[in-house]
Amino acid sequence: MAGILIKDLPADIHRKLKARAAVNRRSLSAEAITILEFALDDRSGPPTLEKIDSMRLKGSRPLTQALLDRARRDRR
Repeated sequence: MAGILIKDLPADIHRKLKARAAVNRRSLSAEAITILEFALDDRSGPPTLEKIDSMRLKGSRPLTQALLDRARRDRR
């Protein structure tokens, strides 16, 4: 597996990364990989059905046809 070395990482970023890793129960490396994967996720195309389902399940309210129609009507 490839590696990466980050030189001159500011102390405050290191502190935030370390705190975030602790909250998520990950190592610093695992947390950095997770952040990079999210940041580099290809969002240029339409989301897959699997991605849509996961977003719908995590939402504060269920995604319904009425909600979609209202959003289209309001141009959101």
